[in-house]
Amino acid sequence: MWYAIGIIGAIIVLALLLSAVCFFKVFYSRSRKTSKQDKFKLPPGKIYKEFREEMIGWMKTARKITHKEFQIKSFDGLTLKGRYYEYSNSAPIELLFHGYRGNAERDMSGGIERCFAMGRSALIIDQRACGTSDGHVITFGIKEYRDCLSWVDFVVDHFGPETKVILTGISMGAATVLMAAGSKELPSNVVCVLADCGYTSAKDIIVRTLKKRLLPAPLVYPLIKLGARIYGGFKLEEYSAVKAMQNANVPVVFIHGDKDKFVPCEMSTALYEACASRHKKLTFIPDAGHGLAYPRDKKAYIASLNDFQKECGF
Repeated sequence: MWYAIGIIGAIIVLALLLSAVCFFKVFYSRSRKTSKQDKFKLPPGKIYKEFREEMIGWMKTARKITHKEFQIKSFDGLTLKGRYYEYSNSAPIELLFHGYRGNAERDMSGGIERCFAMGRSALIIDQRACGTSDGHVITFGIKEYRDCLSWVDFVVDHFGPETKVILTGISMGAATVLMAAGSKELPSNVVCVLADCGYTSAKDIIVRTLKKRLLPAPLVYPLIKLGARIYGGFKLEEYSAVKAMQNANVPVVFIHGDKDKFVPCEMSTALYEACASRHKKLTFIPDAGHGLAYPRDKKAYIASLNDFQKECGF
């Protein structure tokens, strides 16, 4: 009997150790340093080299444009930060949320250019555990969507009850705003949601990534899920973008590059099909990789948004 107990105990300890390793690999974010004035971080990967100079240009411009720095407290006590770029004092305000292990400056500076081109002000936000915001645990949208709702409340309180808000996210940021869109707590000020290359659920994208890396997903994913629960304090399958879309009633536009090798465009198709909103639109940008739909074809990107805006009447 003691031999059996010893074996069971060893298995439990091993599972805890392996789940801790998974937690630190997938969810943990170390302390970040503010980028120096002459330093510009770019996403890793060869696909971004083509747009390197343009991305750096966006960041340089964002640093030069007059802007305001805002911060709020999250529901669990973290200080979250964002930067506001005003097009005009009566323009709708677009809240932009970056992707996994990204930051507002790196991922969303190009969004400022697009917002201004469409007559919108932009608030680019560092998500929890990223950029200048507090925290060390990334939750794939599970807690981030509640931060998104807090940012909406802040904008309405700060700029007035008549303020129109657009929620925009890229990759994990897209999942974040989609989960917010399906919440009963979403204020009526939110007139549209833009989801650029979003994934259906944390489980789906993690399992896909494990398979791409030739890791045994049926064995590793449960350890990742356990690590999130024990060490991260959240349930990985508690909520998802695809579940949220079943309750959405705000207009949603989905955009995806058809050459995305990280988040397949089929996930945007699934999200679109699950979306219960009366107004929804799905646009694929040819030859665009992950997160590169806008720089690949700006005219098509903006035209799709403008057409959708006219269709929805806002």
